[in-house]
Amino acid sequence: MATDAISACTGSSLLQPISEIINLPLDQVNFVVCQLCALLTAFWFRLYLHPSKTSPFVRHVVATLLGLYFALFCFGWYALHFLVQSGITYGIMILAGVEHMHKYCLVFALAYLSFCQITRVYVFDYGMYSADFTGPMMVITQKITSMAFEIHDGMARKEDQLTQSQKLLAIRRMPSLLEYFSYNCNFMGMLAGPTCSYNDYIAFIEGKPFRHREQETNGKLQGKTRLNDPSPNTEVLRKLATCFISLSVFLSVCKVFPVERNVDDDFIATTPFYAQVVYLYLSMLTTRPKYYFVWTLADAINNAAGFGFNGYDSDGLPRWDLISNLRIMNIELATSFKVFLDNWNIQTALWLKRVCYERCPYNPTAATFLLSAMWHGAYPGYYLTFLTGIVVTLAARAVRHNVRPHFLGSPTHKFVYDIITWASTQIAICYTVVPFVLLSVGPSLKFYRSWYFSGHIGCVLLAIALPVKPRHLRLKEQHSLSSSSDSTDSQKQKAT
Repeated sequence: MATDAISACTGSSLLQPISEIINLPLDQVNFVVCQLCALLTAFWFRLYLHPSKTSPFVRHVVATLLGLYFALFCFGWYALHFLVQSGITYGIMILAGVEHMHKYCLVFALAYLSFCQITRVYVFDYGMYSADFTGPMMVITQKITSMAFEIHDGMARKEDQLTQSQKLLAIRRMPSLLEYFSYNCNFMGMLAGPTCSYNDYIAFIEGKPFRHREQETNGKLQGKTRLNDPSPNTEVLRKLATCFISLSVFLSVCKVFPVERNVDDDFIATTPFYAQVVYLYLSMLTTRPKYYFVWTLADAINNAAGFGFNGYDSDGLPRWDLISNLRIMNIELATSFKVFLDNWNIQTALWLKRVCYERCPYNPTAATFLLSAMWHGAYPGYYLTFLTGIVVTLAARAVRHNVRPHFLGSPTHKFVYDIITWASTQIAICYTVVPFVLLSVGPSLKFYRSWYFSGHIGCVLLAIALPVKPRHLRLKEQHSLSSSSDSTDSQKQKAT
């Protein structure tokens, strides 16, 4: 009886025959099919519900209803959690007032998300590693909290208290209920995101993409700015090609290098350490294409609807990377831990930066990693990964600040440094994220023991031996240098 109740709430069974034929879980089949339908719908949305042909009200209603339909198809009545989480936080925004509602929304949204993640993992199916209803809730949580902080910035803080980025994203009026649900639950980002700013989304719905971003602080237009409506078709085709390649690589190579082999007793006992290092890199490398597929397809869906336009580059070509979640080549060729993180799950990194890192007065790095662990879910492996990420980040920052300047004197030295740091970065990333894939404490600690916790010990020693100035002192120095430069420029202008 309980099993029947659970299965009745896991989405439509219409595609069960296809699931059996291709031997993939039904929830994954439902997810991919809904995303492909969303892609086709996005083209229709852009062509037939273009802002020049219909009102923002109609676009909001259609985008929201389609998003809720896809959610129901994939997750059944579990999709009600999306409405409950969004509805309660909207009530908090209205009733709590702009002074404190951002804090209340952050606490409630994370608490509700954590409750759903814990019940899914420990009550229903521990180890389920496929599409699940908490995935969309993670994106909605980002949107709810981002909006709450942006409303607080726009309606409760003075202009001179805001950074340039906060001024750009600040929301100056309380969104209507329809705008709020449209932003959280639209069909383009319902299943896989990515997160976007509320102002960018409203500008898209109203037919003003990028226009509120065109001006820099000095009032000049960025690059070759135009006011026409560029076609995203070429960019969508390019991203679909990337999706096809990523999916092909994942399906053909992933099973050849299973991550679990890294903790196999025979493998550990009989394989030389250098071969274990190579296998670790290859096994983690082959897990990435599934993320490349999901995130690039989600980006293509938004672009097909006309969302994601980010102005023009210096050659006058349209850029469609406003809400992109990754830059694959930058990831694979990253020469520092920071560069890797800056190009992986970009919108989540921006959310963490804007909500936590820029606002946390003490230990912002540790606080940001802990928030990321809480947001990701209830598996212990997530916490092991992000706790490890703290010491790796501190060590990487120490090396970059203290060692890198000595290799910038000649192109040859810089090239050698880049090769060494590329290899170190890739291995450090793999070492850090193994628990993220293994999920459980036992296998994760077994892996680290097989490496004698060398990554942790090495990073702690580097962070101690190569100290870096605290963030507030670095920011103070940068501000002083900037003020000095501005003063020099003004003196030169007066002299001329």
